[in-house]
Amino acid sequence: MNSAFMWFIFFWVFVLITFMSIGGYFMFRKFLKVLPMRDGKSKLDWQNHYVESSRHLWTDESKRFLDLLVDPVPTPFRDIARHSIAAKIGQVALENNASEITQDHCIQGYILATPRRDYNSLTSYLDKKQIDYSAYRHLLS
Repeated sequence: MNSAFMWFIFFWVFVLITFMSIGGYFMFRKFLKVLPMRDGKSKLDWQNHYVESSRHLWTDESKRFLDLLVDPVPTPFRDIARHSIAAKIGQVALENNASEITQDHCIQGYILATPRRDYNSLTSYLDKKQIDYSAYRHLLS
């Protein structure tokens, strides 16, 4: 067998194993979100509950603001990020017994829905868009 062809095969085996590992990692993370917690509902069930329960509270302005907040998320992940951030915003609004979702609810929910490792990019994006988040700075620590 030709040695160049053999190296070509080894290269593609390495590429395929790498891609399958990356895909498996993301599938496993999704699987963990579907597992029920102590209350019997999964993380995805709670997200869907908060989105559906707060659907009537969303205004056109708050929807546009949510779209602005999820703008830095890469396009393939934007719908998933929008859903999880909207769920957290809905949870914040429902806990505050709000009559509609305001920009303050959106900022607070956006901060709470963002993982701690992404706080630097979150604050730089909010600063770039000149969005005042000083009232919620305590959530970032």
